Amino acid sequence: MMRVGVVGNLGYADLQTVLRQLGRMAPEAGAELVFEPELQSLLGEHARPFDTAGVDALITLGGDGTLLRAARLLGGREIPILGVNFGQLGFLTACRRDDAELALKRLVAGDFLAESRMVLEAFTTPTKGERWYALNDVVLHIAGKARMMRLRIEADGELVGSFAADGLIASTPTGSTAYSLSAGGPVVDPALDSIVLTPVSAHTLAIRPLLLRPTATVAVNTEGDAAERRLTVDGQTGRSLADGEAMCVRRAPHRVLLVRFPDTSFFRRLRQKLAWTTPGGTEESGAGED
Repeated sequence: MMRVGVVGNLGYADLQTVLRQLGRMAPEAGAELVFEPELQSLLGEHARPFDTAGVDALITLGGDGTLLRAARLLGGREIPILGVNFGQLGFLTACRRDDAELALKRLVAGDFLAESRMVLEAFTTPTKGERWYALNDVVLHIAGKARMMRLRIEADGELVGSFAADGLIASTPTGSTAYSLSAGGPVVDPALDSIVLTPVSAHTLAIRPLLLRPTATVAVNTEGDAAERRLTVDGQTGRSLADGEAMCVRRAPHRVLLVRFPDTSFFRRLRQKLAWTTPGGTEESGAGED
């Protein structure tokens, strides 16, 4: 019996319906479902809570943000994460909500691929105690005001460049199709390991996104009002930088395993999700055909 932890976004009206459907079919499929505490209010006292150390896989019900949160909950454990898309884009998810039951059956049967994705580790210097981990990106930006700051970027202690911008995005190949893409960054095959640096509205035409080797350690120093500089991880967590602190990123020691089904591919997802097709041509996706 596979123990599957369930993480969900309470903002979706039909979440409870899908939870009950999965709960009914799971035992027959060979799965025991356990739930994050936030979902127990929808399912009552019979819903068993989960400890991330005791699950064999996770299933996320929501969008990409729900999957990013689930990856962070694992705290470095490398187990498969099956994302079920309730939202719009759902680039990281494996199927639509209508295919959730079939996807769970395929997960339990082992009929899936576990794509190993690079993770970024972020920390600050000179204070190195706190660590954050990002499947998508780490962003340095000004909080609350539309203002530029001056950035000084180093890779392994060597100066890369110094320029003014609204911020800087350090992304994984997985995150190259997220905020970095909106800021003009490249699309990177997630099978690669690399660090993508994408400036946000750089105040010079010469500055372009930069692809770095995965073994590099990147340090970003800033100038300006320290109270307004903020480090944000996967759009969900982070903190303000104190005076004299620099943002640093490097490849994390652990990976995240995303469930993909054998009939999927990265380029097919680009065609479906980013409309890389001829005008008027889009493709549907699901657990049976993605």
